[in-house]
Amino acid sequence: MDGKARPPATAEQAHAQMDHLIALGIVAQHDVAQRLGLNVTDLTCLGFILEAQGAQETISAGELAQRAKLTTGAITGVINRLERAGYARRESDPVDRRRVRVVADVSAAARVYEVYEGNHRRIAELFADYSAQEIAVLSDWLTRATDIMRASLEEVRSRGTT
Repeated sequence: MDGKARPPATAEQAHAQMDHLIALGIVAQHDVAQRLGLNVTDLTCLGFILEAQGAQETISAGELAQRAKLTTGAITGVINRLERAGYARRESDPVDRRRVRVVADVSAAARVYEVYEGNHRRIAELFADYSAQEIAVLSDWLTRATDIMRASLEEVRSRGTT
């Protein structure tokens, strides 16, 4: 690889670092949600709404429930809270009036970005320290790890409570 020399690490060390990152990410999401006047579930759903809009797509209430792994009843509560907080609103789908789309308020992305800006800037600086080939490896690993996490979550949920 044409990147900088990196310190050696074992798979076990990398796994431990990943666990630390995930734990810190959970704590950070709670703090960010609180700062925005939301709970973590609502912040996660707002992220899905903003992601869809960023891709020039719309997301229905049902699709949002699927992505967040929530029931349609629970997603109704999420959307109600996001509307009350001024982050999102419901719109009728022009193609199927029975379907409800959820769209972010114009200022929602700016309000969320303001909180995440420092982190995004520091992560961009971190990526700048890696070669294109190293970033490709990181991206591949993160994509595959996300698939594993998704499968593990499904497995946990299918077992129910003990």
